This record gives sequence, structure tokens and C-alpha cells, in this order.
Amino acid sequence: MNWITEKVLPKFKAFVSKKETDEILWIKCKSCSQMIFHKEYSKNLNVCMSCGFHGYIDANSRLNYLCDENTIEIIKLNSIEEDPLNFKDLKKYKERIKLTKSKTNLDEAITCAFGKINNIPCILACFDFAFMGGSMGRYVGNAILQASEEAINRKCSLILIPSSGGARMQEGIFSLMQLPRSIIGINKLKDNSLPYIVLLSNPTTGGVTASFAMLGDIHIAEPGAIIGFAGRRVIEKTVKESLPEDFQKSEYLLSHGMIDIVISRQEQKNKISTILKRLLNHNN
Repeated sequence: MNWITEKVLPKFKAFVSKKETDEILWIKCKSCSQMIFHKEYSKNLNVCMSCGFHGYIDANSRLNYLCDENTIEIIKLNSIEEDPLNFKDLKKYKERIKLTKSKTNLDEAITCAFGKINNIPCILACFDFAFMGGSMGRYVGNAILQASEEAINRKCSLILIPSSGGARMQEGIFSLMQLPRSIIGINKLKDNSLPYIVLLSNPTTGGVTASFAMLGDIHIAEPGAIIGFAGRRVIEKTVKESLPEDFQKSEYLLSHGMIDIVISRQEQKNKISTILKRLLNHNN
């Protein structure tokens, strides 16, 4: 009877069982709670058509809408020892990384690529919040250094797109050392008189804000993005005062001179290319 239970029965169950689809047809906007047809939402770059809320977008999708078609060249980043401290909380750090890689199909929290934006060559370093909150460990620090070196070698601009909760706790002091290391990479870029643009997305917080994210020649932000160092509740408890409702949002930072422009995803490509033309003295 083994051949029946092992071969015939599974095929029969597969034939008669109702197949469930993994496709998501509708999503709810996290801001206005409007139900949105998923295909329309994706086509609109994960921006709500009702209220303009900018939702999460993965690194590859961001690269695709910013860069010209067939110009993206993913840069292979140097590998590192993943767990220098043999860290363990509820799970081993190595297990967390392995699980996150499996869920996200990403190597790490940052993707670096060469591409062209309206025919202007540049290096892009894009964070993905889905990978452990876009946290910055040694891999991310190395990636920023490598991206700046690649921009110098190719004599082109660097565009950095953070989406991060800050330093990666599981790497301890090694993660904190990425703050000055990333600044070294940016300073090298500036020593070579190459433009450095930061596109701040939601959220950009912690050590990322305290290092390379606020050192751009031009700071662009997406509407409603949370940008800051410490969290709102921490600050309120520290200063013992209530903060404005829009505190740390991109519009608040713009009105206080912290960033240069707030712009939606649909307009970012053309705006960035216009800025690059000005910085690079391109006449056409």
C-alpha cells in the first residue's frame, strides 16, 4: 500500500484541493485607511492616490523608477564576517540574518548600483527597511565606502537613499564605528569635487541621521518622512515638553532649514537630474 499513500494520494489531494492565490488584490492606506487596488498602488510607486501617503518601497523598485531603462548595473559588494561578537538574544544573530535573507531575498540592508538618471551617470546606494529595519552594521558601512570609491573611479555623482532605524544593535561597537567610517567615504567624494545627493525616505533615524545622511550637498526628502536622531517619546521625556504634531516630519524640517526640498516619488527622477545638471555644469 506504500505506493498508494506515497505517490497516488498526494497527487489526488493536489488535484482536488482548492488552490489559493498569494496575489494581494487590495491594500489599506496606513494614513487615510482608503482601500486601494494593489496594481494601481504599485503603478503609482506605492503612493496613495487619495492622500499622497508614501508607503514602503523596496530598494530594487526604487532603483528601477529612478534610473533609465537598461542602465542599472548592480555593484557586487565585499563580503564580511557576519557575526563578529557571536551575539545572541532570543535568537542567534546569524540565525536572524539567515532568516531575513530568506524572507526578503536580499543580501543585506543596502543595494549599490551604477545607473543613469535621464542619461546622467551616477552611483546609487539604496537602503531597504525590510532587512532588519535598514539597520547599519559593518556591511552597510563597507558598502558606503565602496559606493563612494566607485563614484570617484567613474567620476560621477553619488546618490544615497537611507531608510533606516539606525545602527545595528547586534554588532555593538562595530556598528557605531560605521558612523565615522561612512563620513570618511563622503569626505573622499567631496575632496574629488563630486556631487553627493541624499534622498531621505521614511524613516531616517538614529546613527544614520547622525552621520552620512545629513552631509549631502543637496537634501531631498519624501513627503511625510520621519527624519531625526532620537524618537519623539524619548525627546518629550527628556525636555519634558510636548512637541508639535509634525515634529521630525520632512515638511517640518524643510520649514526649519534642515533640508532643501520635499518632493513626491513621481517627480524625483526629473528633479534629481535637473539638480545634477546644475552641479555638474551640464548645459544640455
